[in-house]
Amino acid sequence: MKNDASWYRQLFDGFKNRRILVIGDVMTDAYVWGQVDRISPEAPVPVVMVKSRASRLGGAANVALNIKAMGAVPLLCSVVGEDDRGADFMKTLRDEAITCEGIIKSPNRITTTKFRIIGNNVQMLRVDEEVTHPLTQGDENRLLQMINYMLIAEQPDAVIFQDYDKGVLTPGLIKLVIEKAREAGIPVAVDPKKNQFHEYRGASLFKPNFKELREGMGTNLPKGYSPALTKVAAELQEKMDAEMVMITLSEDGIYFRKRVGSTIEEGHLAAHRRNIADVSGAGDTVISLAALCLASDCSPEQTATISNLAGGIVCEEVGVVPIKAQRLHDELIRLYS
Repeated sequence: MKNDASWYRQLFDGFKNRRILVIGDVMTDAYVWGQVDRISPEAPVPVVMVKSRASRLGGAANVALNIKAMGAVPLLCSVVGEDDRGADFMKTLRDEAITCEGIIKSPNRITTTKFRIIGNNVQMLRVDEEVTHPLTQGDENRLLQMINYMLIAEQPDAVIFQDYDKGVLTPGLIKLVIEKAREAGIPVAVDPKKNQFHEYRGASLFKPNFKELREGMGTNLPKGYSPALTKVAAELQEKMDAEMVMITLSEDGIYFRKRVGSTIEEGHLAAHRRNIADVSGAGDTVISLAALCLASDCSPEQTATISNLAGGIVCEEVGVVPIKAQRLHDELIRLYS
């Protein structure tokens, strides 16, 4: 794929005019950073001397953060608990200048929080607080009303479903939103998980990772890119009635397949060598850039190339962090112009 520097500048400038509706499971990623110098006398575990703490937006909220980092406007719709964690989450959203309008507070749920203990820049322990049961009918109806309002009032350029299997994305909600988006001519990009894997029929872009593909299609595919992968991807595309499937393969890169008129455009892109520090949040970054590319009428190869590079870049950071637009822009020009 060859594009000159002016093409990338025009593309990135165009991102600033995009409005992306992000629907899915939100969470707070809480970090305790410290130094490990000894083993506890109470048990054979390291003692972490705390140096700092941080709370970051996670799940679908990290997708919103990636969208914002690219200069576009994220419209985030989800459900949090009526609890202190939910209040902290809303404050973090406001601190990041992301609207809270689409966030529903529910007494029926707690706010998902993942606590990570990091010593000497290595994650040593994670503790999760969450519920994963589906939304109550009342909460689902409230969320649907908010999504319908956003679709009409905000007229987004694309919709992202970011699924973490925490119960916010129900089959009924998924079906109705995809129908409404298709009626309005709005592309829908999906980052699925196992429980609702087959509920996203009719989406524009379906982006599982390799593990999710194997689980969702019930197959023991060999690791990496192979003829067997392309066969399963074709079956997935047919089953999901998706215009495009894009499968992230970690260190083996990314595979894409899209219907273009009466033909199929497909390809495999290798991953770039990187100093991987943490893969947390890489999928959020990939789906964010893929949706922006969809909204900007990029080709399948351009979409996969930009998304693949962005996902690799964020893996060089410890913890869940959004992409830096300038770095992505500069690397695209260096590698592909």
